[in-house]
Amino acid sequence: KIVAMRDMMDVEKVDAKYLDKAYNYEAYYQMIVDLFDEGKTTGEEQSDSLLEYAGLNLRRIKRLNKTFHLSEESKSKLENLHFNQSWLVITEGWCGDAAQVLPIINKVAEAANGVELKIVLRDENLELMDQFLTNGGRAIPKLIVIANDNLEVLTTWGSRPQIAQDMLIEFKKHPSKSYATFSKELQLWYARDKGKSTEDELIKLLLDFA
Repeated sequence: KIVAMRDMMDVEKVDAKYLDKAYNYEAYYQMIVDLFDEGKTTGEEQSDSLLEYAGLNLRRIKRLNKTFHLSEESKSKLENLHFNQSWLVITEGWCGDAAQVLPIINKVAEAANGVELKIVLRDENLELMDQFLTNGGRAIPKLIVIANDNLEVLTTWGSRPQIAQDMLIEFKKHPSKSYATFSKELQLWYARDKGKSTEDELIKLLLDFA
């Protein structure tokens, strides 16, 4: 795991250049599809294992794009609310957590009046990534919530919902199994959760700034 030394506490604003260069959700998805068709994934590092992850992730994203819908309760909480935010996500196409949460982030952003989702690649934007480390590491996906009027950072989220994060913490404390086995268990949890935990956390995040 790559570790950098900077800390988010020093950061108050995001440079507008990152928002200007970002993909929207549809363009990001098409980009990773096109790369996969060429036998590639995002980032400078290319390998058979990363390409395999990228293929799995495309199938997960495609499935969630079709099957995930916000609950009526979440929709009702967002009614009559207006936000003026950009949601900037740092990610990569091979990231398994991103495949499970990015479609949910997109659906929540679509339902929230005044929220625009933008996506940048981590390895092309390491200076930005190093402003928003998680426990000193370049964990992705990372959601940065930005006020559009002054580009101030309101909050961040990621790289996975709290239950999944607790699973990872417990695994690191007591690694009684291989990471590959843990990763499969984590993906099974995502499949059973069906995006609900991510949805609930993002709705709460929005309501904190309503």
